[in-house]
Amino acid sequence: MTTSAVKTPVTDYDPLDMNNYSLNKLPKRPLSKVGKFCQTWGLLIAAVMFVLFSYVIQFPILDAKQQIMFGLFATALFLWISEAVPNYVTSMLLICGLVLTGLLKAKPAMATLGDPTIWLNVSAFIMASAMVKTDLVKRVALYMILRFGKNAGMIFMTFLAINIILAAFVNATAAKAALMMPLFMVVSAVYGAPGTDTTNNFARNLVLHNLLMINASCNTFMTGSGANLLGVALLAGAGVSVYYFDWFVAGLPLVLAFGILSYAIGVRFVFPLTKKDREPKLEGGREALQKAYDDLGPVKKNEVKAALIFGLILLVWATDKLHGLNSTVVAMLGAVIMLLPQTKLLNWNDVDIPWHLMIFSAGAYSLGAGLTATKLMDVLTIQLMEVLGMETMSYFTLYAVLTAIFIASHFIFQSKNMRTIIYMPIVIGIAQTLKIDILALAMPVALCINCCWSLPFNAKPNAMLYGTNKYTMGESFKYGFIMSVLYWVLLLIAGATYMHWMGICPSFF
Repeated sequence: MTTSAVKTPVTDYDPLDMNNYSLNKLPKRPLSKVGKFCQTWGLLIAAVMFVLFSYVIQFPILDAKQQIMFGLFATALFLWISEAVPNYVTSMLLICGLVLTGLLKAKPAMATLGDPTIWLNVSAFIMASAMVKTDLVKRVALYMILRFGKNAGMIFMTFLAINIILAAFVNATAAKAALMMPLFMVVSAVYGAPGTDTTNNFARNLVLHNLLMINASCNTFMTGSGANLLGVALLAGAGVSVYYFDWFVAGLPLVLAFGILSYAIGVRFVFPLTKKDREPKLEGGREALQKAYDDLGPVKKNEVKAALIFGLILLVWATDKLHGLNSTVVAMLGAVIMLLPQTKLLNWNDVDIPWHLMIFSAGAYSLGAGLTATKLMDVLTIQLMEVLGMETMSYFTLYAVLTAIFIASHFIFQSKNMRTIIYMPIVIGIAQTLKIDILALAMPVALCINCCWSLPFNAKPNAMLYGTNKYTMGESFKYGFIMSVLYWVLLLIAGATYMHWMGICPSFF
């Protein structure tokens, strides 16, 4: 792959103006042929699937209720993956199906919208809205780029640090991508790839590494993404508690090592940078970032208040093993303080809560309740173990196989929530059947939840950044595959070393 930039046609906009890289100004990609087909025929296919898997095709290992549950499960997965209808519509259909088929009563099926994890999500989004509204997040990001981004290498490391910091504040990867994109697009312009119609190896590395870390940084914190909280909820249903502090200590070294090594491998071997590639090509880039920072003005009182409140919440979360306070209640108190008229930080109309995600999550929890009530996952887990011969595997082999399968699954699924819903109960079931401590298998798997960076449809940030036209789908797959293998190797090393010292994993050998 050549490292030279494509010549830029004359444009009527300033490539160093961050406003030119807002989401609504990026080129819109039309639906693929498969996407159009699913939107036209998806519902009909789903209806046929439900009838076939629930009532026509008989599976000897399943009883009548498990057969219907399998039909609902397969149909919901098809609709979620194909996006024939929005994911929240699929969740609502699923809840109705669980009730109408008699698998669940109406109250438990619909009560999942009140699950503590939903409230933790809502509270986290409220606090994140305050971070954005007060411009605190933007100020921190711009300051770090200006303060530490003195050369090409430091720019990459600074973006790595920003991604990890933002993961503590913002648990929506799409929101992080929207915030970060104007920053690295301006930097790409400075290094020879202005606009959305040119690229070079510097821009490929910068955008893809940011895509990698927008997702991977979520593995640092228990609240880093909604899928993390979903995994915690599924573990809680199995009687396993996960502390914020333990997740942080397990996730941070892994994410830091991954961020540094993926950068080094990317710029040296995947899309190599020459000495010339590392030199700025366009004057005025730093001045453009400085102007954006100056436009924020002096630090405002509300920024200080937001930082203090959220800092206190993080402190209480990080010390949860000492006091045992419920993390959801702590988050709700933080949200309440930010919404109080007396603090003047946030009005309800300023809050950006993706309710469609909450309804989708409620449907996912209802699916889990149906799987539990019918014991379908227990039966399927036993069959999977027999096919793969897991009963005779060592702990190291189980660790390696389960994490590899979960990481590889992101090449197929476009929702980390769905991967978590499908896979985490299987891991829990395997641990219970083999009498292994659940956390010993589930924690390493949980640290793979946000491994979803290889293809544009794997997650929302992927689709957003693909719209920058800085890389092709083939380049994205190549980069993502290599980095997925790297992450898996680092996860094996983590399990053999510090996660063993923490008491999470038994000895490999």
